[in-house]
Amino acid sequence: MNVIETLRAAAPWQPLRRATGREDTTRAQPPPRIEVRRDDFRVTRCQQRTATTSIFIVDASGSTAMHRLAEAKGAVELLLADCYVRRDKVALLAFRGRGVELVLPPTRSLVRAKRCLAGLPGGGATPLAAGLHAACTLAETLRRRGETPVAILLTDGSANVTLDGSADRTRATDEALGAARRVRLAGITALLVDTAPRPRPTGREIADAMGGVYLPLPYADAGTLSAAVRTETRLAQTAAGR
Repeated sequence: MNVIETLRAAAPWQPLRRATGREDTTRAQPPPRIEVRRDDFRVTRCQQRTATTSIFIVDASGSTAMHRLAEAKGAVELLLADCYVRRDKVALLAFRGRGVELVLPPTRSLVRAKRCLAGLPGGGATPLAAGLHAACTLAETLRRRGETPVAILLTDGSANVTLDGSADRTRATDEALGAARRVRLAGITALLVDTAPRPRPTGREIADAMGGVYLPLPYADAGTLSAAVRTETRLAQTAAGR
């Protein structure tokens, strides 16, 4: 109970309540100096903000590198600046070839994040499912520490390497959709930025499977990206505070 606000709510009514008390001849005891009634009570509920970590999962494969890896890096830099203002942690996962690498563990260092991003090479196949599984595992680890993870996937959606390293586009796509569903079932807030020159159905399907927001990079300027991430971060914080 908030005592001060309760007394403030009761104070204006004291003259009227004292007058009513004097007229009430059934009272066995004299009226109290301050009469507080049920409607006066005020309760302050405090919600503690948990630390948020934005996990950037960057497709550094040959298809994305050939198309727009530089532009994707620029988008990540804009989002990193927003994370720095909010004092959020950031982590960077990159997938290419036949695996995924944790390029940058969770940190609040904007300089370190930009340095890792600038040195990120591109090329090779697209193990999208491996990238999503790694992101989900990292997010679940952060959640056990009491942090709130937000997954931001930048990809053109062209999965072509399976979890066992085989070159099978159909199975790789199915596995990527399965990994995306794992993100949704884990309750991880997610956003997919489609880096393909022309948006294709695959990107939206993966975003839908994650239960996340879909943004095609050709039509997502800095303001749109920033607003989307801020919105998703607020939603994740609200969910974590329940």
